[in-house]
Amino acid sequence: MGRINTNVQSLLAQRVLGTNNRSLGTALERLSTGLRISRGQDDPAGLIASENLRVEQRGLNEAIKNADRADQVMNIAEGGLQEVSGLLLELQGIVTATASKAGQSSEERAANQLQVDSILQTIDRLSNSTNFQGIKLLNGNLDFRTSGVATGVSDIRIGAAKYTGSSLNVDVLVTTSAQQAGLFLSAGGAAIDLNTGSSLVFEIAGVKGSRELSFSSGTTIAKMVDAINTFTDVTGLVATVSGTGILVKSSEYGSGEFVSVKVVNDAGINSTNNGANAATRGVYNRIATSFNSNHTTIASTFANATNPVRDLGQDVRATVNGYQAIATGKKLKVNTDFLDAEFVLSAAKAQALGSVGGSNAAFTITGGGAEFQLASKVDIGAKATIGLQNIAVRELGDSVSGYLSSLGSGGANNMANGNIDNAQKVVAAAVKQIASMRGRLGNFQRNVLGATVRSLSTTAENTAAATSVIRDADFATETAALTRSQILVNASTNVLSYANQAPNSALQLLG
Repeated sequence: MGRINTNVQSLLAQRVLGTNNRSLGTALERLSTGLRISRGQDDPAGLIASENLRVEQRGLNEAIKNADRADQVMNIAEGGLQEVSGLLLELQGIVTATASKAGQSSEERAANQLQVDSILQTIDRLSNSTNFQGIKLLNGNLDFRTSGVATGVSDIRIGAAKYTGSSLNVDVLVTTSAQQAGLFLSAGGAAIDLNTGSSLVFEIAGVKGSRELSFSSGTTIAKMVDAINTFTDVTGLVATVSGTGILVKSSEYGSGEFVSVKVVNDAGINSTNNGANAATRGVYNRIATSFNSNHTTIASTFANATNPVRDLGQDVRATVNGYQAIATGKKLKVNTDFLDAEFVLSAAKAQALGSVGGSNAAFTITGGGAEFQLASKVDIGAKATIGLQNIAVRELGDSVSGYLSSLGSGGANNMANGNIDNAQKVVAAAVKQIASMRGRLGNFQRNVLGATVRSLSTTAENTAAATSVIRDADFATETAALTRSQILVNASTNVLSYANQAPNSALQLLG
């Protein structure tokens, strides 16, 4: 080398030393921070991916906290409902004891009424006092609100509803009518005509039980109807006079209802010697569309009805917002991810095919409910809702039997002088409602919150692992890189020193 103004070897050594110093600095930074990506220039694509994953991870962790919080809310509500359930069981015992009127004095019944009043007051107090951070849980504050309820729709209970906008219309379309079970017993006249000294004996049966009845010749069908109706509470059947016969039908609607007639002794009622119209006497199938229609299809004569003649009721069938509803008698229930609701149709609505509300909805949900965010992304699919109905005594019961408040002093079903039989029906309905609410809460905790927490925890774990793979430093790799950079820096420094000394040799040419 004969030039000293430009030391190319030194410039080369400086460049390499700078590169090695930067590599050493990067290794030191990664080892000190534990991160492979600290800024965008480290890995632009990796930074974008890791930031998205970190956002998702933070949302998942908060969703898990929301689910845990929701579980605590449900626990408090369950505690209040459990106490009410115990009070209703005690109330059931008091009603049963009071029903034994011959064994109790008026003073004892009055004392029972005091206990009932105390229980009712306690239930109301629990309804208003069960809360979470001041939010009332069982006073209807977290129940869904409805408006525009069509005539013939009652006992609406909404378990959950998710919708966009300010309201949700619930459209009900009846496709198959609800029916009672029923048979028509034709006597051929206003009174039965039998063989001398004989009695017409037949057994009628319904879902509640059966009774064997015996009628002598000359008994009018009106008297036979009265006799059948005497045992309505035992058989679950009611009878009416229909022309020259008797219409026996179930008191309730649905496929679980039935009417059965078995003739034990026909007493010659089908004989032509016992009056005209012998050929028309017997058991007829009722017309499916109307109990008031003419009965023209005979199922069996009385003489041949030694084997029971049986008819079944029919559940209403309907769609609710496009989903096939679950039906029991006149009661409809729909359970989807976006709507969980049940309600009861009147007989007229349950038997009229078509839209329950006509051109309008059966009812409209306008808000309410307890809403929880159970996913990292805030949208309708990530929300879970549940309705907590009001458990005040004026709300427990139903529109048919009445409400729990009617058991209070002066009420129609009080213990002193009220209808004890109906009081038991009201208590039974209230017990079912509380049990149903507890079941829904338990299902929400177990199958919604529990499953959600498990799923979110797994997702959060995997998201954190993915973030770590992209963002975190691999210490094995980085310590190897550090050692390599340290050696290269030392080597580069020595080389630079040699390169800087190289121009000195050119001075020797000057002598």
